[in-house]
Formats: sequence, structure tokens, C-alpha cells
Amino acid sequence: MQIPGYIDPVVTPRAITPRLDGRIDLIGLSHLEIRQLFLESQLDEKAAKLRSKQVFHWIYHRGITDFELMTDMAKPMRPWLAQRFVIGRPEVIEAQVSNDGTRKWLLRTDDAQDYEMVFIPDADRGTLCISSQIGCTLNCRFCHTGTMRLVRNLTPGEIVGQVMLARDALGEWPKGNMAAVNADDDEDDEGGHYTADGRMLTNIVLMGMGEPLYNFDNVRDAMKVVMHGDGLALSKRRITLSTSGVVPMMKRASEEIGVNLAVSLHAVTKEIRDEIVPLNRKYGIEELLQACADYPQASNARRITFEYVMLKGKNDSDDDARELVRLIKHYRLPAKVNLIPFNPWPGADYECSTPERIRAFSTLIFSNGISAPVRTPRGRDIMAACGQLKSASEKKSRAELDRLAEEKQAALG
Repeated sequence: MQIPGYIDPVVTPRAITPRLDGRIDLIGLSHLEIRQLFLESQLDEKAAKLRSKQVFHWIYHRGITDFELMTDMAKPMRPWLAQRFVIGRPEVIEAQVSNDGTRKWLLRTDDAQDYEMVFIPDADRGTLCISSQIGCTLNCRFCHTGTMRLVRNLTPGEIVGQVMLARDALGEWPKGNMAAVNADDDEDDEGGHYTADGRMLTNIVLMGMGEPLYNFDNVRDAMKVVMHGDGLALSKRRITLSTSGVVPMMKRASEEIGVNLAVSLHAVTKEIRDEIVPLNRKYGIEELLQACADYPQASNARRITFEYVMLKGKNDSDDDARELVRLIKHYRLPAKVNLIPFNPWPGADYECSTPERIRAFSTLIFSNGISAPVRTPRGRDIMAACGQLKSASEKKSRAELDRLAEEKQAALG
């Protein structure tokens, strides 16, 4: 019997979404990729360079999806673009809002696969939790997503599209000037130069469906677009990639993406972590923590976050807390621990630790000089909380989902 999560998944590459009308969707493509497409469409070098920078800026900085609205573009150029290209968005099948303001979207791909994203508003920030895969191969026992089969990786466009859709829904595309677009330089840097006053979407966490490091290339390319200074311009310090511990890819993530790191630890002994995070049988706790110690971005200013779900009678004793402290200090990790009350889902084998036990666990870690806040569950009533995401297509009948899609289309006219 194959151990869940023990074999690295092999997924057929899918870098760009094909369209029946033959046009190419530009969402998720970098400035240089757009330039190359324009060259292949017979624009000369100078025109391709200029037009690609303009289009990149309109797509990612202003959120425009209609080439006709690109007012600094020559009028004959706009229909030329519309004939060959499109600026898409994920299809929304269902949007829900929790009693606490958390929003969850059920999205559908062009090949009729469903996935979810969640937006969590707070007083001082707004965090978008995005998915990197449809389904998951890791089968973590406490996680609802882990009960799904892995269907495929999301493309860069499908990953970036979640951010674009959230910005659409929040109505916060800026009204900046076009000076940066016309600058005559050839850099493709990722430095952020723009910040919008009062922006609601301030942070991104790759903590939705899937294991980001098993879709490394597409996640990397998507995050480079998100961080690019002429577009969405989100600082790498405001992006967190969460992994269950795909050790060989962690160094590459540091070198090629450079965002904050979160690790789904959830246990401090081999026996318990083997049970609840089966990937531990392939990459053990010691190997994982050494990879964290070697993560170049880790510092006191950018601490590694250890995610730790609190499971009653399983990983929540004082001895577990003391061993967690020992491990962090042994590997000299600049770290904090996010204690996550277990969020129930139908058929789960575990219960949440009591509030008193969670407080005691947190206090013991804090007393050793390590931050260990207890995360407030958000979006439980719409199954949007940590560990609850699972494609709603598996909870609703296909007929019901098709009806929702038809009603949405009719509402749009």
C-alpha cells in the first residue's frame, strides 16, 4: 500500500490555458513573455518592447480587462490586440461571506475543475489565501483538502487570477499615472514602488488548496508577476509560502522566490507527525528543521512561522510544548509558532484541544521567549477556516453547480 505523500507527484505541465477561439490569455504572463508574444505576432522589436510594458501596466497595475480602455495605446493597436489576446479572470461559481466578514470564492477552470480562495479582513490588514493546486497529494489527516485527490497544478494565470479577482471584488484598483510605463529601460525587476492608501488586500498567503512546492515553477512565475513593481507591486515581505516540508525545494524557494516561509509542523515527534503529516515519512523533522535553519531569508525581522494545529490528546501536552521549544532553540531558528485551533469538518478523526489546554500550551512557549499566538478561527461557518478548504464541487451536485453557473451568467445579462 502506497504511503500518502511519500511519492513526489508527477503532474502534466500546463503553463498556459488554451482557448477555443485561439486567442492567448495574458493573465499570469510576465512583461518579457508578453513582449515575446508580440514579437511572434509580427510587431517589430521597438514596438513590442513599448506595447508590452504598456499592456503589462494596464493589466496588473490598473486591472483593465478591455484593450479599448488602454487610452495611451494607438487606436488601431487596440483591435489588433483584441483579435489575438484576451485578459481573463477565473470563473466564479459561488461567492460566500462569513458572519465575521471572511469571503470565500468557488472558482472553476476552463477544463471544469473547481478550486477555492479566501479573503480574511482584519483591522490592520487584509489577507488573501490562494490555492496552488486542484486537490492535494499529501493527505494530512487533519486537513479537509487532504481528503481530495490531486487533479492538477494551477497555471501561473490561474494563480495570479485569484489575486486579480480579489482586487476586482474589493474595488481597489489604483488610478495612477502612466509615467512608469513609458520609461525607456529594459529592466524586469520585481521591486515594488507603488502602495495604495487604504488598500484592503495587503498580504498573500499560499495556504489554500495544494502544496505550493509541488507546483514550484508555476508558483514562482506567478509570484514574480505579483511582486513586479510596474504591476501589482506586492512586496515579498507581504507574501508567505506555506509548505508541509518538501525539503529539496525549500532552498530553491528562497533563491528564486524569496518570500516569507511558513512550515506546517503540527507535531514534534516522529510517531505523531508520521500519522498526521505523512510527508514526514519522506522528509523527517530533523531534516525539515535543518532546511529551515538554512533558509537564507530567515532572520529576526523575517521569522519562519511554524503552523501548529491543536489536536486534543494528540499533540497538545506540556511535553509537546517543551519539545517544540527545544527544537527551535537547538536549530537556532528565528521563529514564531501559530497555534491553530482545529477546525472541524465532516468525517474528521480529531477534536480540537480545549481553550484552556491551548492557552497553557501557548503560555509555556511564550515563557521561553518564543512568540506563540493563538489564531482566531475565521470563516468556520462557510468552511473557509484553516484546514477546511475542499472543492465545493464535492459537496454539491454537478446539477446544482451548473444551475449556479447559469444563474450567474443570466444575472450578467
